[in-house]
Amino acid sequence: MDPQTEAAPAHAPLESLDLQPLMTRDYDSRPALFYERLRAEHGPIAPVEILGVPAWLVLGYPQMLDVLRDTRGVWSRRPDAWRALREGRVPADWPLLPAFTFDASSFKDGAELTRLRTAWSEGVRPFQDRTRPQAKELEHAVQVYADELITALAEGGRTGTADLSVQYARPLPLMVLNRLLGVPAGGRSEELIMDVWRTMDATPDAAEAQIRLITEIGEVCAAKSAAPGQDLPSFMLAAVPDLALDELTREISMLTGFIADLTGALIGNTVIEVISGTGGARESLSAGMIQEAVNRAMISSPPMANMAFRWPRTDVRIGRYTVAAGDPVMLSPAAAHLDPAFTGGMSPDALYSSRAHLGWGAGAHACVGREFATTIATIAVERLFDRFCALRPALPPDQLPWRSSPITRGLRSLPVHYELAKEPAAPAAEEPVTPMQAEEDREAASLVRRILRIMRRAS
Repeated sequence: MDPQTEAAPAHAPLESLDLQPLMTRDYDSRPALFYERLRAEHGPIAPVEILGVPAWLVLGYPQMLDVLRDTRGVWSRRPDAWRALREGRVPADWPLLPAFTFDASSFKDGAELTRLRTAWSEGVRPFQDRTRPQAKELEHAVQVYADELITALAEGGRTGTADLSVQYARPLPLMVLNRLLGVPAGGRSEELIMDVWRTMDATPDAAEAQIRLITEIGEVCAAKSAAPGQDLPSFMLAAVPDLALDELTREISMLTGFIADLTGALIGNTVIEVISGTGGARESLSAGMIQEAVNRAMISSPPMANMAFRWPRTDVRIGRYTVAAGDPVMLSPAAAHLDPAFTGGMSPDALYSSRAHLGWGAGAHACVGREFATTIATIAVERLFDRFCALRPALPPDQLPWRSSPITRGLRSLPVHYELAKEPAAPAAEEPVTPMQAEEDREAASLVRRILRIMRRAS
């Protein structure tokens, strides 16, 4: 019987149930144990408390997939569907409220969503279609940024220690974001990158940095509207000519979190799985399957561990609970990937893993940039293991500091002992580097080093 239609016993409203706090020590350090305890007690969905706000957490793979696909039109992403918010019962200072009510495509339905998704799909297409020059140029740029970061972090000699999160995995996507936006190297470029860093890292001046960031992105979008280029904002405007500048600014502002935080987390999560030998990732890498190692990290440690709220338009039965219309529901890819309905008894050490995971979402709100995010992560991991002949964790896996939040999971720090290969392996080039590319490479190298100097001063 469909888990959303089976008879369910009556129970108290969500707010009156025994709510399990989401942000616990086990959630931070042993998330698999945390999710499995919830599943054992409650089944495919559990009542939880998220920083003081009651919500449902979907743990089951088939139940999560059903919500994501939403073939019956039951689920809304619009915050005005949140009953407690309409009734004034969500604290105005709830930390996640700005993110969960942001006026962008993540929280749209219907025709509004379709229009903005068209802009996104057409905007990212040139960077994901490898027959297009923009995709090839992006891959080349990622290789250059990766090599420059590796050279900078290993300046102390062929052997040493480094923090692969702070010095590599997290700054690399910031450089790529800068290129996607078509921001030329220089002061504005550095300011934008550093304000993304300050916002994502919740530094003391994060609030001011976020205001500056949105202003800077607005200025970039206005410049692209006046003089289009070969960049993401220009392609989005070309796809949807009536896209207002404030709409484009909000969409690009949303992108900064996905690129800067989630892609950086994916790189770090993949690297630690490989060098710690967990989850079969080392076997994938030794077999030359870099992309498979990235895929495994998306399964075992998805950067978006839990997804932002959805709200049912009508009462919905899931497992033994009834989710009332307007109740907030959070979907957990991290928990769904532990569900026996997904794992199917497959050994974690199997050479190949499933592509049916939910780390990129599914349905109308699935990630449109999954291919170039995968490309960034794959190149980053490949260059790292080409340039180093040895990488060893400087801390036991259970002592690594995670940047856990109700939504994301990534490493705050990834200290390693390294040994450089005697001869740096150059990335394979399909075509000769042009004089223009050579100049861009020099500018990229200069940008990387300027940003790293600023980061070191700020740390």
